[in-house]
Amino acid sequence: MITSEIQELFAELEDAWNRGDGAAYGACFTGDATYTTFAGTVYRGRDDLAAGHQALFDTVLKGTRMFNELTGVRFYGPATAVVTGKGDVARKRPGKLAKVQTYTLVRETDGRWRIAAFHNTRRRPLIEAVSFRYVPASRPRG
Repeated sequence: MITSEIQELFAELEDAWNRGDGAAYGACFTGDATYTTFAGTVYRGRDDLAAGHQALFDTVLKGTRMFNELTGVRFYGPATAVVTGKGDVARKRPGKLAKVQTYTLVRETDGRWRIAAFHNTRRRPLIEAVSFRYVPASRPRG
């Protein structure tokens, strides 16, 4: 079950993206966060990912909106959670969210959940289908 506090974090994340506010976006992450984009770019630390995203928000991502669908959460004690989901960014909501995402969250000393690690992968259904056809045992069971 995704708690209201975690839902608030993701609402803040989306709001910051939708406003094109790199500093507010970065504030959703821990100071030492790692952030891996679908292209393989790795940002290290809140300041790095905030500055990088502000540059993107001011240019190629200007006017885009973030769309998330959280699909699961697993808690590892009271201060650590792994959240999985699907997401995408576009000017309007796409028919299918094309990226698979994993977030590692921690509850920091101020009591707030923040993202310590994020990994974003573009889903490739055709490649999956070919792989599963030739190696059926590689298909996930769940």
